[in-house]
This record gives sequence, C-alpha cells and structure tokens, in this order.
Amino acid sequence: MPSRKVTDLDYRLQRAYTLAVHEWRLNYPELPQPFLTCTFRTNEEQAELYAKGRTKPGKIVTNIRKGGKHNVYPAQAFDIAFKDSQDKLDWSPLLFAKFASIIKENFNGLIKWGGDWKTFKDLPHFEV
Repeated sequence: MPSRKVTDLDYRLQRAYTLAVHEWRLNYPELPQPFLTCTFRTNEEQAELYAKGRTKPGKIVTNIRKGGKHNVYPAQAFDIAFKDSQDKLDWSPLLFAKFASIIKENFNGLIKWGGDWKTFKDLPHFEV
C-alpha cells in the first residue's frame, strides 16, 4: 500500500504541504479539508496503477509505468484529496485549484501542480 506519510517526502514538499494545509485550515475552515493520499509508492504499486484502464478494469489514472516521482525515496511528489465534515470525499476541481494557489503563492514555481499540465491534467498531484 502506498505511503501517506509526510515524512516520506522530499523536505521541500514536506514544507510546502505542511504550510499549505495550515493556510487552508485558517482560510477555509468551512470547506472540505485536504489530506495526503500518496507520497511514496513502490515501482510494483506504480505498475498496478498503470494497468488500470489498460489491462485491468477502470479509468486510466497515470501515464507512468515505473520510475516516477512517487517511486523514489524521498518521494518527489504527493497527491491529495479532500474530505468534508462527514468524511465524504470531495473531488471538486475548485478545491484543488485553491490549494494549488496557496502552493504557488508560497513556493514561486519550485513546486509544480499537475493541474497546470497541458495534457493529462492531474489535479491531485504536486511535485518538485
């Protein structure tokens, strides 16, 4: 199972995630709250994700077979999601965009957001 530990991230991503969550809680306490869904995962776990929508049922969720930014230690990427006060997941693009704005304002291009990619937009994804 992939890691969700902030300590498995590159120190720059640890700082970015921690600061962004802190600012989010201060500025948006009424909105669903962010949490880590993935920091580090093995190449085997990556291969399983890559198979989705190709050789296994489901929607394609990645174009990386192995050796991606989640597959090195410390991880060079993290993914997030949001939960409301009833622990219901919320995948609203607006939430990801607001979170990305906090990262961009504080880390001036150091951290890249998958939502800015030209193809295969990956809203939950942030990387160095």
